[in-house]
Amino acid sequence: MVRQARSVGLDKERVLRWGVGTCLAAAIGLFSVAARAETIPEALVKAYQSNPQLNAERARQRATDENVPQALAGYRPQIIASLSAGMQAVRNLLPDNSIQTASLKPWTIGVTVTQTLFNGFKTANSVRVAELQVQSGREALRNVGQGVLLDAVTAYTNVLANQALVEAQRANVAFLRETLGITQRRLSAGDVTPTDTAQAEARLSRGLSDLNAAEVNLAVSEATYAQVIGNSPARLSPAEPVDRLLPHSQDEAIALAFKGHPAVVAAGFDVDVASTTIHVAESSLYPTITLQGSASRSGESDLTLGTKRTDQVGVAGQITAPIYDGGTTASQTRQAKELAAQSRLVLDQVRNQSRTAAVGAWVANEGSKIAVSASKSEVRAATVALQGVRREAEGGQRTTVDVLNSQQDLISAKARLIGAQRDRVIASYTLLSAIGGLDVRTLGLNTPDYLPEVHYHQVRDAWHGLRTPSGQ
Repeated sequence: MVRQARSVGLDKERVLRWGVGTCLAAAIGLFSVAARAETIPEALVKAYQSNPQLNAERARQRATDENVPQALAGYRPQIIASLSAGMQAVRNLLPDNSIQTASLKPWTIGVTVTQTLFNGFKTANSVRVAELQVQSGREALRNVGQGVLLDAVTAYTNVLANQALVEAQRANVAFLRETLGITQRRLSAGDVTPTDTAQAEARLSRGLSDLNAAEVNLAVSEATYAQVIGNSPARLSPAEPVDRLLPHSQDEAIALAFKGHPAVVAAGFDVDVASTTIHVAESSLYPTITLQGSASRSGESDLTLGTKRTDQVGVAGQITAPIYDGGTTASQTRQAKELAAQSRLVLDQVRNQSRTAAVGAWVANEGSKIAVSASKSEVRAATVALQGVRREAEGGQRTTVDVLNSQQDLISAKARLIGAQRDRVIASYTLLSAIGGLDVRTLGLNTPDYLPEVHYHQVRDAWHGLRTPSGQ
């Protein structure tokens, strides 16, 4: 009986060492080297190139670019060609009471050129508004790009963390199975009671439930990964925080957010857009001067049948000045002024939001460092505690439930460590996003940066053409 108990004790010690070693390996797996695995920069490149949300925003920006040539069209002449033809029956009663009849086929062809010389500076201000909208749109695009990259980081680290959690829970289930087997052998030897076996069975059932929950979370995170990045995850390399790119103090983070966050910069351009729109509305109060030239040729259009064909060429200038339009222009001007005041208040609001986001991101990043350090210490302490409880249980000083509780403490500490490591990475990227630095150039990603100004210059001075430029 003593020899059997000693054998069971050796089995427990081997299971303990194997289980603890497997749990710790899974805990460190978030930061272990994986050969031929996808790295987080590679995942970010895929998201930057193929994410539908980001590509849709790029298309929206290209559409915004077209506002500029539309505004510039106000400087250019408008040319209209016309052609008309038909049939007409004529019956003329002449002074001598004779009747003259004819069947005519009148036709007219002509061209008219209209050039606006002055319209109250409406065209100039409209061009300015369009260019400011382009600048604001570029910052909005940059903001969406930051959000997509941050979503990609979150999806990547969630998959990585959930994979580690699944491995840890599998190791825990294996450990609990072996513990149950040992307890059953000890029960047969009369070394424990049936209560110990029931407790081991209950913990195994809980471990299976926790494993199932971890596998469900992993499946959900993998689906999110495919949605954001464009492909299902396979093997993923460790994710590291981007501390080298972060500010050194909270005040520096706030200053960078005030200066460089795309939402703040876009709101500043929106203020300029609203202020310039006031001048566009006021332009309707000024006179308009246009110059028009026309040339036409018509045949069989004289109902008196006196001429067969008529050629006309003419040039005319026109000045129109508004006197009263029912108050429409005055209302539009007042409305534009109120919208300008609103945009200034929105700018203040966005600045306050960016400050709050920077402070929150800074505090979260600093807190995540402490959480990782504390979780590592907790795992080490829980490992030592489990070893001690197991040895004490062999000497009869601890019960089976004490061992199971200690094992549960270890697996809970491991889960907290994995979560803290994930939060550490996400918090660093979130802080980088809060200061407006989460972009391809700052991260040094191996992909060409999308340059919205390329399309802008392609279409800005385009006088004609229905095809979209190839250099999108």
